[in-house]
Amino acid sequence: MTAEYLILIIGFVFGFYMAWNIGANDVANSMAPAVGAKAITIRQAVFIAGILNIVGATFIGSHVTNTIRKGIVSTEVMSDPHVVLAGALAAMLAAALWVSYATWRSLPVSTTHSIVGAMIGFGITAGGFSVINWGKLGEIVLSWIISPVLSLIIGFLMFKVIIKVILSRDSVFEQSIRTSPYFIASAIFVVVLSFIFKTPLGNQLTLSTPQALIAASVFAFVFGYLGKFLLQKFLSQNGGDSNGAEEVFRRIQIGTACYIALAQGANDVANAIGPLAVIYFLVKTGTVGAKVPVPIFLLLFGGVGIALGIGMAGKRVMTTIGTQITTLTNTRGFAVSFSAATTVLVASKLGLPVSTTHAAVGGVMGVGLARGLDAVNFRIIFQIMIYWVLTVPASAITSMIVYKIIRIFY
Repeated sequence: MTAEYLILIIGFVFGFYMAWNIGANDVANSMAPAVGAKAITIRQAVFIAGILNIVGATFIGSHVTNTIRKGIVSTEVMSDPHVVLAGALAAMLAAALWVSYATWRSLPVSTTHSIVGAMIGFGITAGGFSVINWGKLGEIVLSWIISPVLSLIIGFLMFKVIIKVILSRDSVFEQSIRTSPYFIASAIFVVVLSFIFKTPLGNQLTLSTPQALIAASVFAFVFGYLGKFLLQKFLSQNGGDSNGAEEVFRRIQIGTACYIALAQGANDVANAIGPLAVIYFLVKTGTVGAKVPVPIFLLLFGGVGIALGIGMAGKRVMTTIGTQITTLTNTRGFAVSFSAATTVLVASKLGLPVSTTHAAVGGVMGVGLARGLDAVNFRIIFQIMIYWVLTVPASAITSMIVYKIIRIFY
């Protein structure tokens, strides 16, 4: 067996480990609000997210990946195949080790930022500080502020609207049904636009912004009133009890969580499979360009890894976001999911750096703050933020060490 094929086998192991960690940590972004609000059980969340991540990764995930993730490292370091193979291995393992440690501590971190930090470490070791795009790193630092703050504001305002329009009224259930088309339509509008603009399959549709807005508006209108019809048909009368509102939003929230899980599989699989695809393509062809094709079996491979991570360790971070920051109900959980999805959509469309993980945490904070400072556990928030800041340097340093070790043998 040649050294290249041995590296390919190791690459599959590291890539699967990275995918597993994405499932174990990032699944909290989609399912934690629903679990925390008791809209679904952890077992149901694991099953739903596992299936949807596999589907998203395999059928919606990109069939082309950038050689250098996020353009953080100059392509000049890619001229030597030995450097590329060693660097891709080091980046995958270093990022996976950091995410694994954060998951063990039950704290949510960005897997995208982990792989970017790992690429920085490899780049510095292989080509020096001059090959790093420090402007891109500045954008990542900026995302530590933009993502949670924007989501916090949206989550705060959405829950305040729900309080004013529904929860403060006498006939809560009737008011929930009456206004449900607007909340369902808002969620569907964001979901459709996010699918069009934020998934590889959606990007292939090449719809213009006006066309996307029209399509999203049509879907929002149709599903808004269809949703109201189904809620009226299947939900029993609950009088003025606020639990009636929670039952209405429980249904809406589950749908939003399912979309986020599907999109997560499509987008985040590249963090695990991107470096593996580079190794696979290089071993098979002997060359590598700025972009490489990703075979569908690699996307499925990554999707299965994500699903297993969800099933085996997703509960830890899910519990942190869903129950330890603030107490969530279905109305609050809907506000969290809506704020996270809207933040990612708006920030991405404006070209601003964004992290789904940070947006989810910010949304939970915003909903908590809508009920007062005492409703938020700032101790856990501080711990989470420390890990956000540590993600890039920790992954970078680990990547440097792993890269040096690999280069000793290869």
